[in-house]
Amino acid sequence: MRLISCASQALGIILPLLFLLTTGAAAQASKETIHAPAGHGEPVIFDTDIGDDIDDVLALGLVISSRELHLVGVTTAWGDTALRARMVDRLFLECGLNGVPVLKGPEKHHSGEAAFSQSGWAKRGPAHTHDDAVQFLLTQAQLHPNEITLISVGPMSNLGAAIDRDPVTFKQFKRIVLMGGSVRRGYGDFGYTNSHHIDAEYNIAMDPESAAKVFRSGVPLYVMPVDSTQIKLGELQRELLFTHSTPLTDALTLNYQQWSHTTKQQTPTMYDAMAVAFAIDPKLCPVTPLHLIVDAKGFTRETAGPPNAQVCLDSDSDQFFRFYIPRLLGSQNEGQP
Repeated sequence: MRLISCASQALGIILPLLFLLTTGAAAQASKETIHAPAGHGEPVIFDTDIGDDIDDVLALGLVISSRELHLVGVTTAWGDTALRARMVDRLFLECGLNGVPVLKGPEKHHSGEAAFSQSGWAKRGPAHTHDDAVQFLLTQAQLHPNEITLISVGPMSNLGAAIDRDPVTFKQFKRIVLMGGSVRRGYGDFGYTNSHHIDAEYNIAMDPESAAKVFRSGVPLYVMPVDSTQIKLGELQRELLFTHSTPLTDALTLNYQQWSHTTKQQTPTMYDAMAVAFAIDPKLCPVTPLHLIVDAKGFTRETAGPPNAQVCLDSDSDQFFRFYIPRLLGSQNEGQP
């Protein structure tokens, strides 16, 4: 499967050398960081707590399988961010994806945080050093104002830290597409009956202070909450995906097996993959303008006021999988030069 074009591979040789120069002052870095060239997809940064639930790596697989996106970098958030970065390094190594910067954010912990279910696979990744994710976010926003989409699929500790450090520069992101919140339906509510309650969704509840800053940041927000992301990777889809045997699907299969063994679960929920899918094709999750706030307990509350977020409240699982599965199997690139 071709995960990147020949031109992107050429960038992969050049980009690591240039990225090493970005560890200095932001002004110096602005002269030395490659700009995503026209025709290579929308530039995105993927901010993730990869390694806990399985949906993060399934979402990152969609990013690197979609030519509509140009992956500027991956920033790891929450908990053991160094091990998360090492997991991304291994995934890229297994898939032959070179030159994409991987940055680690500050470690933050919460008593209710999830276990690192894929730590065994991550620990066998290459041992690289990783620079500061927060500075990387700000540098890229400064270099390419109103161009980069930030896809956030974990607790928003990196984003909150970036806002604290430089709120003006943070506002130069084009948009944030995030998986987070519970707006009108909670966990286990699939819309078949009257909604009974909302929940403090994990990504918000782990760091509600940072999430509240993001919702107040002024950056255009596109929110994929629990309401629209509880899509199950069923047995049929798992068989298609985990028996295909490409470098990417082999890596996903091993991660799935470790996740399943650790959590005693068989059926992943595709929360984070929906955020990536929306970033590529917004028709997959139509949005409604709402005014949302985050309270101290991690609830996303719908309140009166001018809209500050475009929120997807429902989605079609069949439509999603007809989009998702062919891409990870490589069908998107069949017939391409």
